Amino acid sequence: MRRSIAGALASVLAAGVVAVVTQVAVSTSTPASAAASDPYNWKNVRIDGGGFVPGIVFNPTERNLIYARTDIGGAYRWDQAGQSWVPMLDWVGWDRWGYNGVVSLATDPVQTNRVYVAAGMYTNDWDPNNGAILRSTDKGNTWQTTALPFKLGGNMPGRGMGERLAVDPNRNSVLYLGAPSGNGLWRSTDYGATWSKVTNFPNPGNYVQSPGDAYLGDNQGIVWVTFDKRSGTSGNATQTIYVGVADKENTVYRTTNGGTSWERVAGQPTGYIAHKGVLDTTGGFLYIATSDTGGPYDGAKGDVWKYNTATGAWTQISPIPSSSADDYFGYSGLTIDRTNPNTIMVATQISWWPDAIFFRSTDGGATWTRIWDWTSYPNRSKRYTMDITSVPWLSLGANPQPPEETPKLGWMNESVEIDPFDGNRFMYGTGATIYGATNLKNWDTGGTVTIRPMVRGLEETAVLDLISPPSGAPLVSGLGDIGGFRHMNLDAVPPMMFQQPYFTSTTSLDYAETNPSIMVRSGNFTDSDRPNDSHVAFSTDGGANWFQGTEPGGINSGGTVAAAANGSRFVWAPGDSGIQVHYSVGYGNSWSASSGIPANAVVESDRVNPNKFYGVSNGTFYVSTNGGQSFTAAATGLPASGVKFKAVPGREGDIWLAGSTGLFRSTNSGTSFAKISNVTEAVNVAFGKAAPGQSYQALFLVGTVDGVKGVYRSDDTAGTWLRINDNAHQYGNMGEALAGDPRIYGRVYLGTNGRGILYADRTGGTPTTPPTSAPPTSTPPTSAPPTSVPPTSAPPTSSAPVGSCAVTYAITGQWGGGFQGDVKITNTGSQAVNGWSLVWSFANGQQISQIWGATRTQTGATVTARNEAWNVTIAPNAAVTFGFIASWTGTNARPTAFTLNGSACSVS
Repeated sequence: MRRSIAGALASVLAAGVVAVVTQVAVSTSTPASAAASDPYNWKNVRIDGGGFVPGIVFNPTERNLIYARTDIGGAYRWDQAGQSWVPMLDWVGWDRWGYNGVVSLATDPVQTNRVYVAAGMYTNDWDPNNGAILRSTDKGNTWQTTALPFKLGGNMPGRGMGERLAVDPNRNSVLYLGAPSGNGLWRSTDYGATWSKVTNFPNPGNYVQSPGDAYLGDNQGIVWVTFDKRSGTSGNATQTIYVGVADKENTVYRTTNGGTSWERVAGQPTGYIAHKGVLDTTGGFLYIATSDTGGPYDGAKGDVWKYNTATGAWTQISPIPSSSADDYFGYSGLTIDRTNPNTIMVATQISWWPDAIFFRSTDGGATWTRIWDWTSYPNRSKRYTMDITSVPWLSLGANPQPPEETPKLGWMNESVEIDPFDGNRFMYGTGATIYGATNLKNWDTGGTVTIRPMVRGLEETAVLDLISPPSGAPLVSGLGDIGGFRHMNLDAVPPMMFQQPYFTSTTSLDYAETNPSIMVRSGNFTDSDRPNDSHVAFSTDGGANWFQGTEPGGINSGGTVAAAANGSRFVWAPGDSGIQVHYSVGYGNSWSASSGIPANAVVESDRVNPNKFYGVSNGTFYVSTNGGQSFTAAATGLPASGVKFKAVPGREGDIWLAGSTGLFRSTNSGTSFAKISNVTEAVNVAFGKAAPGQSYQALFLVGTVDGVKGVYRSDDTAGTWLRINDNAHQYGNMGEALAGDPRIYGRVYLGTNGRGILYADRTGGTPTTPPTSAPPTSTPPTSAPPTSVPPTSAPPTSSAPVGSCAVTYAITGQWGGGFQGDVKITNTGSQAVNGWSLVWSFANGQQISQIWGATRTQTGATVTARNEAWNVTIAPNAAVTFGFIASWTGTNARPTAFTLNGSACSVS
């Protein structure tokens, strides 16, 4: 039995940090050219949640317009019809992976299509970029970006406070942002396009959790902004604004003149930080919830206060005041019922034991009731029931002793929000999910509130390893914070994470290639908490059930583990510094140290020879031919860090290795490696079922081909590559885990750091060899490459007859400042078109920067696209397709008229 749910999830922060830091060394590049593409459909493997949701934001003027922000997994918009969340930041790529750390989100109450994100993951050098304001005018479907001159910390301490970003409800072109790191208060007057510092704001904050620490040592800064709408009129800036500051002696400030001057609010409480500031504009009260730390995973004391904005009087309304011995927590999640503003709710910032506590008042804080009360210890009476049938793993498989129960109400309850249109609905974030209810008012009438997960579509796990065996479950996952799952149905939530033993994070997985029912996994937990549990576990039924053996001493980290091809033995390289590589014959009943290989090497097995294992460390490859007893150094000069390698099923000694300097292959068991010339850097490599007519497995790559970092597939042993993701599906920091499906041609499983597991299947026709001419100098198209072999010379040209063509123009992807377009020309006439020139005009100043499948010239708004040598002919009833990347600003209208060789075409 695990010690407690709290202990199991205290490392929510750590997994996010580790998964990112291991990738920082991999450089990024601006797309210059690209391989051809094969269109794919990308979907999440359903887990539902799995990480911290520090913010939920309801739009106050449009019903059911709800957003959620995560610390490492981007931002989401609620789909009321589907009762699910829609990801909005999947377009974020490797060059700006930190934008998936969302420290704040603001929804516009005037023009409700507008939404803003304050993005950036770390305020230290772990994130190479500064923060940014992302702004959208279509509810997050497309974005524009404004870089800031400082960093933001979506995964830093204090990330649950807020919201730091706010829109003026009277003049919505005005926004304020509270910055960390002593950078103060910032203001925009042009819908977030440009920003300037509010130089007269007097206090940039001073609370630092742990001075001098690389992660905990930052000034948490200015933490929330709240407008008093009553102090302005439509179109005129709000005059009274409240600002929360991470300063225990000076935590609330105010302006009453639109920012001309600022003052510390007189009479305010001291000794704690105001995590939230919620204003009741009906009664004229500002409510604050305070804690002694910035959270989100600590906080031992706090209070709730009510400020009368008319009289200036402060009243302590804490359900349990900080002066009480019963207060062992701070307060954070705070909300009011906008349909009945005297109704308030507040949550404990951290109450690990026995559970979180929610408090509710219907009289403005004069009296409170709790969501649960003590009866006779250890028993409790509850005003709620929990229904987790949609996400059953939320019980964590725990069996705690009373008064603890499973599932818990939650932990890290920074965001609690009552629907401003419906006092019966509320949602709240935890360290693992979003919970909510639609019968909240039952609390007040003696009934029970039914709390359920409201998290479908929000996938926030950090993925550390993936395997897809040739039989049994199609996928088995190793995850940070919640261990991992056996996925029998990719579109259904699995019932339970791995148990016996439970790992906080599963770092490595493997199966026996010729007997795939045998599996092994290794992982992390704090050894002192569970001294009788091992950091390695085994299964003989394809991951349905697990058991543990013994382990060498001193292990707290799982490292990497490998199973012999027939499952007869295992090699394990624990992750703890200096712990030697070990091998075991059988299922870990005993372990012996391996010789000849450095500690902490990355280990894998040959997929044919059960006595052959491989390792890599600091640029040197190691080989064992006696089942892991001893290793011999082989090839050298390989990448020294961030290396992933795998051996090919069915081919002894065939190894592919990915690293920061490229992709390498060995066909002689690691004696030597050859560099693949068309890959300049590689994050991970995997294998899947061979293409029709091919005998060698399909290769999958997360890496850089022709200057473009993406996900690729090769059907001809890395001779050519097809890009299988696109600019709308980049997933930030992805590729720590990668697996191809050995049963379904083309299917790939992709692990991300905070956006869960993706799986993707082909949607196009049979892939073809790219043209023999020079590769296109652009990001690849999302349509399938041409299906004809390029001619060796251009045939004679002729003009297309009038009225014999049709053009389809499609925008296949759009992001802040740029978009991708596809154009299809169909010859609807009875004669072949030999040589073509298509002309159109853009209406909104769009400028093409890259094109493939055609050559182009552009003069002002007019674009001319001409055939390449290999697609010069359009046969009757046939079509050619080309694609491009272009810029746009403000509006991106489609062209309405096209001419082919001077003749007008129909447009669709």
